[in-house]
Amino acid sequence: MLRWLTAGESHGPALVATLEGMPSGVELTTQTICDALARRRLGAGRGARQKFEADEVRILGGVRHGLTTGAPIVIEIANSEWPKWEKVMSADPVSPEDLLVDAGKGDEREVARNRALTKPRPGHADLPGVLSYDLDEIRPILERASARETAARVALGACVEAFLRQLANIELVSHVVGVGPCEAKLSRLPLPSDEELLNASPMRALDKDDESEFLACVEETRAAGDTVGGIVEVVAWNVPIGVGTHVQSDRRLDAQLAAALMSIQSVKGVEIGDGFAQSRLLGSQAHDEIIRAADGTLTRASNRAGGIEGGTSNGQAIVVRAAFKPISTVPRALRTVDLATGEDARALHQRSDTCQVVPGAVIAEAEVALVLARALSDHAGGNSLRECKRNLEAYCAHISERLGLTQ
Repeated sequence: MLRWLTAGESHGPALVATLEGMPSGVELTTQTICDALARRRLGAGRGARQKFEADEVRILGGVRHGLTTGAPIVIEIANSEWPKWEKVMSADPVSPEDLLVDAGKGDEREVARNRALTKPRPGHADLPGVLSYDLDEIRPILERASARETAARVALGACVEAFLRQLANIELVSHVVGVGPCEAKLSRLPLPSDEELLNASPMRALDKDDESEFLACVEETRAAGDTVGGIVEVVAWNVPIGVGTHVQSDRRLDAQLAAALMSIQSVKGVEIGDGFAQSRLLGSQAHDEIIRAADGTLTRASNRAGGIEGGTSNGQAIVVRAAFKPISTVPRALRTVDLATGEDARALHQRSDTCQVVPGAVIAEAEVALVLARALSDHAGGNSLRECKRNLEAYCAHISERLGLTQ
């Protein structure tokens, strides 16, 4: 069974990601992970950090000479800004005087880097976190709750996407389908062959009219000193029928996908396939009729279910969407209360993106890949990629025989 874990803080020395259960024999290099992290830094609406954060990657275990060994994969993503934060985020005690230093320019952001943060920001984990963990200041909460942690998830996603591709030719692609009140007009699903075009688009959109509309919304929001959210879509192609199960609620594929996507910072809604729109249809309209194609294979007349029925993949493309709320760190600082004094205050605005949906799509893709890889490993797993392939090929051959498709 695939298991994964991340550790580290936003301004700590590094993020660390661990992936256990990856079979041996999967082709994987440091560059594969670096390429995925580069995609996470793309797009309009990004803040200043993307211009100087280098994402320095090291694979510390589980890969030898470009092939996984079957041992846990450990990935380090070093923080190139660490020297500026070494005292503030030191694991060992430091002198109290070290935390009273500022840049000498009266810049509140520089003061905040060192001094205790006691003004919780609305929309963040600050207030519930500092109370739940019985802390005197907010810094330990915001450092771990930060969306910077998703870099580790994208690194993990790069590993399992290589596994899915090499095992079953499963390909994932993600794109933006909404920004604020603007919705994409393009109706077709993106294909893996569209990846280069999506990476080149500042809004990760295939249609130029959609791209222009999304960009205008982001720029208007930036000029107004505010933030805006949106909706991303992930499509997984070539997922075999029968991945996932109906037998336990926590093993349902749709339940796992929903939980994974909801775990991403700022995500407040998830839908599979037509989701909410499907709920407004009659039953005779809502479901995907089973038909036989010209080559004798079974297919569907539509894909409103998003490739999942009864918690199990049905052989169609898996389609999931995630809705991102506007980023909580608003330049137009929101009202709060200073926990140190009990007085009304304004939440500190250090820096933030205007819109996070472009990297959000890449992060969502990584989460979907992790869930699919775990579910496929449960179904056709083994200690090596060759063993997994034998198991999957035998399963797919049996399915074809059951459906009367073998000659």
